[in-house]
Amino acid sequence: MQTTASSVVDWATIAPDKVVVANSQKVWLYSSLDDVDPSVKRISAGNTAITRNLLDGAMAAAKVAIPSGVNPPALTPNRYIWRLAGAYQTTHATPTLMEEAGQRFALTDRHELSDWAFEKAKEETGHDRLALLDIESLGYRAEELVQAIIPPAAMVLVDYFKQSVQDLDPIDCVGYTHALERMSLGAKKEHIQEIDALVPANVNATRCLRVHSSVGGDAEHVEENVEMIAALSFSERNRVIRACYETALLLFSPPQEGYFSEVELEEMLKPFKIEE
Repeated sequence: MQTTASSVVDWATIAPDKVVVANSQKVWLYSSLDDVDPSVKRISAGNTAITRNLLDGAMAAAKVAIPSGVNPPALTPNRYIWRLAGAYQTTHATPTLMEEAGQRFALTDRHELSDWAFEKAKEETGHDRLALLDIESLGYRAEELVQAIIPPAAMVLVDYFKQSVQDLDPIDCVGYTHALERMSLGAKKEHIQEIDALVPANVNATRCLRVHSSVGGDAEHVEENVEMIAALSFSERNRVIRACYETALLLFSPPQEGYFSEVELEEMLKPFKIEE
């Protein structure tokens, strides 16, 4: 990046060899702060536009860090149920962990963060039930299915979330939450329509997806997150942006165990099929 002395920027170190730098229009990725033009002026307080670009830049950096060439299989009804089983795990964990985060922030008088966490807990309550209803609509005993079929990738996310909340400073849970909500905006109306066409006619199996998509409340949540994150201190913003990057790495990474075949998924789901 060729910056000028009049540039106003902010930056965050998201990995030992990755620094995201942004102004209100663009974002750049460096391998070291030494590569940043020392004449540029760093903002003295959070800026919403710059913070938004830093968060988006961190997620973009995560995406390009994942080796290409491993594409997920085409979506099928069975793979959609697998996704719903994963969505159940992440949404089920959120209210309890956010309540804990709110309490931990309150103990250190970080009331804005505490209020944010308590509000997230309230907003996300019941979303796990939406995933269950979707699975049930597709003809499966949902409660039994999600207890037996637990996608490992979903649990990796939940474990990261839990560790963030229970850290000495739970601030990383903000980056985790923002990454998931920002990622959900990739689910457009057209994608929901594709799912509707994939499942049997007159079956409503997209309740959970609609809530966590560009047509649900996450667009507003993302903007609220950005405004709150922009108001944090330099060190707090850096932690949040780094956690956003780390979470995005988990979201973009293919499953370590590989993708199950359609036959394998069919065998896993079969015991939970509701007999007609």
